[in-house]
Amino acid sequence: AGAAECSGTLEEAGNEEDLSFDELPDPNLSLQPGVELSTLDEWIRSGHAVYAEALWDHVTMEEEELAFKAGDVIRVLEASDRDWWWGVVADQEGWFPSSFVRVRVNQDLQIDSVTNKHVLGNVLSSDTCHRSELKDQMRANVVKEIMSTERIYMKHLKDICEGYIRQCRKHTAMFTPQQLNTIFSNIEDIYKFHRKFLKDLEKKYNKSEPHLSEIGSCFLLQGEGFSIYSEYCNNHPRATAELHRLMKLGRYRHFFEACRLLQQMIDISLAGFLLTPVQKICKYPLQLGELLKYTPEEHRDFKSVSDALDAMKKVARLINERKRRLESIDTIAHWQVTILHWEGEDVLGRSSELIHSGELNCVLRPGKTQQCCQLRVLEGFRTH
Repeated sequence: AGAAECSGTLEEAGNEEDLSFDELPDPNLSLQPGVELSTLDEWIRSGHAVYAEALWDHVTMEEEELAFKAGDVIRVLEASDRDWWWGVVADQEGWFPSSFVRVRVNQDLQIDSVTNKHVLGNVLSSDTCHRSELKDQMRANVVKEIMSTERIYMKHLKDICEGYIRQCRKHTAMFTPQQLNTIFSNIEDIYKFHRKFLKDLEKKYNKSEPHLSEIGSCFLLQGEGFSIYSEYCNNHPRATAELHRLMKLGRYRHFFEACRLLQQMIDISLAGFLLTPVQKICKYPLQLGELLKYTPEEHRDFKSVSDALDAMKKVARLINERKRRLESIDTIAHWQVTILHWEGEDVLGRSSELIHSGELNCVLRPGKTQQCCQLRVLEGFRTH
């Protein structure tokens, strides 16, 4: 069986272009950049609000567990245990795994209200620090957050490529090349791209004084490279459907779980890992917006961060537009198939843009209407 065969030792990763992942931190630790667990719990017990952002969907049938979706903001009420925290979201309280979230950077602190010097870095108390010093610390926190999440993301990409794809290719009786292309799309290209992107970030990262880091230029330098996410995002619904179909079979469930355990990955399903790139490309504008917020205009990185934010917003819009166009083409193609005795050129030969779709009703007399047909308005010509 595939699961049994998967339990062997993985081959060595090969040339990593001088970028070592052996030193990457444990995700359970690094999801909380700059915050020790004991300090975090002490901060909560002292009455301060601590918020965490969900990285993954947490689906549960247990009454005492807290269900949430990726992107939800959770208020952490207790964090004395390393693995399980107690929190509240949308008026619902419960336990949740700490590995599913990351503590929010800066915790929406006001510039003049920070009094604890331990939380989110060594921030001086408000009665002794200057506004500029605190803003520098805030910027340092955001920079460290970007670096930490990028390293963790790289670890996830590496694990998917080496832990799953490599093993799947060995089991040709279980997976065809077409299936693997459907499930994983171009994630190996994304991994290759981010290896270079992370190297650029590391070169621009000032470890001793993070607030002086000039990482905005990295996003501009690699700006066009982010367009590879378009193919991945467009394919993701098909990947999810194919994976869902395979997961109904015990053989595949056991195989994928064996791959995860062998690669020593956190307890997230393959579907969850494959959602990460979709979430990541949408996260960059938010992170850059936060970075710009704490970057003074006189900072050497200000213009680069501002331009990078605009560039990443453009990438997100481009991906959404391409996805919408593909969905439009798919809708038009399926619609034409339903029409009997179609004559002439295919609709897609004349137009690929669906402008509007809906029911067309004919008014026979005041107060009485009769549905006539479905109307499709296409770019270039109109027909029904």
